[in-house]
Amino acid sequence: MASTFRAVRGNRNSQLFFAGLLLSTIGTWVQFTAIAIVVDRLTGKATAIGILTALQFAPMLFFGAWGGAVSDRLDRRKMAIATQSMLAVQAATIAVLDFAGALSVGAIYVLTLALGLINALDNPARRGFVTELVPEHQIASAVSLNTAVMTGARIFGPALAAILIDQVGLATQWLFTANALSFAAIIGSLVLLDPSRLHPPPRVARGGTPVRDGLRYVRRTPILWATFIVFTVVSTFGFNYNVVLPRIANEVWNDEAWFGWTLTAISVGSLLGSLATASRDRVSLRWMAGMGAILGVAQLGLAWAPSGFVAIGVGPIMGLGAAGFVAAMNSITQQECPPDMRGRILALTAVAFLGSYPIGGPLTGLVADTVGLPWSLAYGAVISLVAVGGLVWWALGRHPDDSRFEVLRTLLGSSTAVAPSTSERP
Repeated sequence: MASTFRAVRGNRNSQLFFAGLLLSTIGTWVQFTAIAIVVDRLTGKATAIGILTALQFAPMLFFGAWGGAVSDRLDRRKMAIATQSMLAVQAATIAVLDFAGALSVGAIYVLTLALGLINALDNPARRGFVTELVPEHQIASAVSLNTAVMTGARIFGPALAAILIDQVGLATQWLFTANALSFAAIIGSLVLLDPSRLHPPPRVARGGTPVRDGLRYVRRTPILWATFIVFTVVSTFGFNYNVVLPRIANEVWNDEAWFGWTLTAISVGSLLGSLATASRDRVSLRWMAGMGAILGVAQLGLAWAPSGFVAIGVGPIMGLGAAGFVAAMNSITQQECPPDMRGRILALTAVAFLGSYPIGGPLTGLVADTVGLPWSLAYGAVISLVAVGGLVWWALGRHPDDSRFEVLRTLLGSSTAVAPSTSERP
């Protein structure tokens, strides 16, 4: 536990930032759960939630890398304050429309697209700023704790939304209002930080080709290239359970409240997976592959869960694998890139993860509506397992003259064992 939280021990800046981020992200998940329920009530189609997901994350696919280049050039703290303020306005607009009875599916789609555009700038700035909170040797811990906070908030957000909607009978507009107010926590924490105790990287000069430079670096660094390919595949097909869970909760488990409770169960595991990754000084390919395998196998179990009770039993295992896989990818990329390129590499990671939703989300919704709800989860789980197996085989193949079992014990023991030599890097 001491190694897990070393990035915040005695660091007031980290403590302030992560506390504010936790409160704000809880509000975000309250809104996400409420929006999904509203869209499901209005349409009754998983495809509609898939379109919602596509609109939210399409801007990250097209503009995320550019947002990372901008964050490498500007003051990330000031940039995050600006983007978080815009996100607060977006949430307040949804609340006002809901209070006025004008929150239609079309209005939700437009505001969700606006959310995606803002996030294309906010995501690399906010995540890149995490690396400025701590010295170099604590970056892996800080990045994994950031994932832990983001996923841990899902324990409280969906559960709180489910309780307030199902048990208390609170109208959704009050949940949207709560989310708008929650942004005060993250904005306030950013304002109260001590700038003199930050560790800013060198600013990238204007001009040049920063996005292409980042892409070239990934392409010429074998461990990054291999992990990015696998991460993109798993992100596209293995993380779309939010699209179909509202339908499964209604049609299979016979109560829409199971959607929130299942997300909460998944998030319990997500917190554990993120914290377990944060406890490691360096994150290995073995760890990343293991987490991906857990995600795929557990998602197969969730696909055919006969009841909500079974789903919340499988959920923590799936969350453990999902968050551990994402946190491992984030940590490996930060271990393998120079400080002045972290914003761009983090942005490319976000493009691979969030930018894949416009493809995977609608496809998953289409499979749910045409083939069947269980298969909408199962097909992604199978593809994810094949991709993870490919990563392991690639790592083993880096030393074809060695015994496969010996390589498995030594080569995957640490990420540096498969990292390229200095001559292989640009």
